Amino acid sequence: MTTGEFWGQDAAWQEWMRALGSQRMHHAWLLAGARGLGKKAFARAAASELVGHLPRSEMDAEAHPDIHVLTPLPASDDDAKKKADGKPYQTKRNISVDQVREMIRKLATRPTLGDRRAIIVDPADDLEKGAVNALLKVLEEPPAGTYFLLLAHQPGRLLPTVRSRCRVLRFAPLSEDALGAMLAREAPEADDAARQAAIRAAQGSPGLARTFVAQDLGAIHDLMVRILQNGDRDYALRGGLAREMGMRPARDRQLAAIELARAVLLAKLGETAGRQQLAIIEAYQSLGQLLVRAPTYNFDAGVLIMEIGGLLASSAMPRERRA
Repeated sequence: MTTGEFWGQDAAWQEWMRALGSQRMHHAWLLAGARGLGKKAFARAAASELVGHLPRSEMDAEAHPDIHVLTPLPASDDDAKKKADGKPYQTKRNISVDQVREMIRKLATRPTLGDRRAIIVDPADDLEKGAVNALLKVLEEPPAGTYFLLLAHQPGRLLPTVRSRCRVLRFAPLSEDALGAMLAREAPEADDAARQAAIRAAQGSPGLARTFVAQDLGAIHDLMVRILQNGDRDYALRGGLAREMGMRPARDRQLAAIELARAVLLAKLGETAGRQQLAIIEAYQSLGQLLVRAPTYNFDAGVLIMEIGGLLASSAMPRERRA
């Protein structure tokens, strides 16, 4: 379990396996790190080891009765109706207090097949307020044989009282060499230039590197960098983005383009200061809002790429902001 979907997180995996072999296994674990570092795959593999090393197919189906995954519910029919009527609706779902309470009710019974069960909470740093308080109560008095795996992209958003009850496993970004080795093994057919562009843009995230290579975003990455560096007063570079994206790009490719633009902005952020830094932060946040809306919003591909390009252009040097 040192490679695969959580490539490069050997230290975290070894710590988990040592804990499994100890006499006093801690009941709550916080998997902390940026998106795309493999926390979700790690949690499922860790839960598999905890309850008895399940076959991979069973883990994919999340069919084991002693592994419970707590995630936000999908948008409701009411939300879909509000969207169709042009009314405001909730575009982002958090794990609700009712979900946590239902999970706590299930914990009143013993594990089904063995003496251990795993509760995966993903993401734990985005629970509703009432859900946090309900989760804290069960973390303070956990049922016997129950172990929690809390996934957090921004662990600082969790209540200190929740963090204090968890043993932390930190997921670190990979080096460019490590990402290169991963892509050489997983995507040997990919163009070398595309792999290098993915490595630069991924900022240490194997998940993003895989996505960028799979969607062949090398040329789009280079255009985004040029827009951010020079602006795009005549819209020529944004036209290039539209051509590279294609006439009818799949939703995955559209989402990957948003992620790529965020990665390009993040890479530039440390090189800037003052007004341009503020502009980059604003554009990064706006792209984050696009990602939140994406699952429930049908983007016109041309409009989307122009919006992405416009946000990049607004983050170029101050004289280009109105481009």
